[in-house]
Amino acid sequence: MKIAFIINDHNTEKPNYTTPGLGYAAYKRGHDVYFIGVGELSYASKGHLSVRCKTVTGKNFNTQETFFKAVQKEEFSKVTSEELDVLFLRNNPSDEINERDWAQNAAFIFGEIAMRNGVIVLNHPNSLAGAVNKMYFQHFPEILRPKTVISRDHNEIKAFFEEQKQKMILKPLQGSGGANVFMMDKKNAHNLSQTIDAICRDGFVIAQEYLPDAKNGDTRLFLVNGEPLEVKGQYAMMKRVNAKGEIRSNIHAGGKPTKAVMTDEIMELADIVRPKLVQDGMFMVGIDIVGNKLMEINVFSPGGLNVMGQMYGVDFSSKVIDAIEKKVDYKKMYPDYLYNSRLATL
Repeated sequence: MKIAFIINDHNTEKPNYTTPGLGYAAYKRGHDVYFIGVGELSYASKGHLSVRCKTVTGKNFNTQETFFKAVQKEEFSKVTSEELDVLFLRNNPSDEINERDWAQNAAFIFGEIAMRNGVIVLNHPNSLAGAVNKMYFQHFPEILRPKTVISRDHNEIKAFFEEQKQKMILKPLQGSGGANVFMMDKKNAHNLSQTIDAICRDGFVIAQEYLPDAKNGDTRLFLVNGEPLEVKGQYAMMKRVNAKGEIRSNIHAGGKPTKAVMTDEIMELADIVRPKLVQDGMFMVGIDIVGNKLMEINVFSPGGLNVMGQMYGVDFSSKVIDAIEKKVDYKKMYPDYLYNSRLATL
């Protein structure tokens, strides 16, 4: 199998990230693995994807860190969609906001070209185009979600603030990783207009019900093919505990990862989101849970899989690659029958 991973940039991708872990798992299984920065994508005159990439061959590595550091040291080479079996879109568009705006949509635009050339593209690029901001989350059943208003109207947001007894979360419609997330309450209500203005500079504002359980952090769970990812009885999930005085539980915002226990309540939430994820061709997704509600669905580049693997002493990445191998086999068996959107979660 020839599998390529699209990342934001070779210089910003860290060796201990989830994507290098997936690449290493594929490499250990004997597959040809390529890493492509968003800026290395191109469309050839013959009508196919032609990219600069980095790859390594013929060497043994003991860890994903040594593997990916070796990849980063390699010179660029070329690969085309005519050669690839799988293209895994693992870049985060939100990391490009105000920095490289041209890069936000690039991966799924070029991913659609690769898909037309017969490459299996994960997650399904057409669906990713519709999920580039947090509005995608609002298409899931209301029972899953905190009460929410999305607007640029100060009066509407202030009315919601009063409705929520002067306690709510404000954040931008587009973005991730806990950037520009604010908790508004009676103590800082005098800054409400200023905070709304600050978020409005980048687009729409999400005003969201504050969930008291959020003070204890959240739980991230990986879903693959719409099902919780499980290896040897261990689920790919972790509790992220907020740093002291911090409302965000994101690891790079100081959140501390700890083991999490699967519950019937979490299983029920996963079961409710499954139909739409499967329909949309969302192969690998991270869902963030607070209490009995979903706070976010990360369909682009959910992280933490390696942290979870180390925590539970199992190899979650190889299970993901195993699922991808099966898709390649299915496509060979049914070359003209399976659409990418269906194959992505088969």
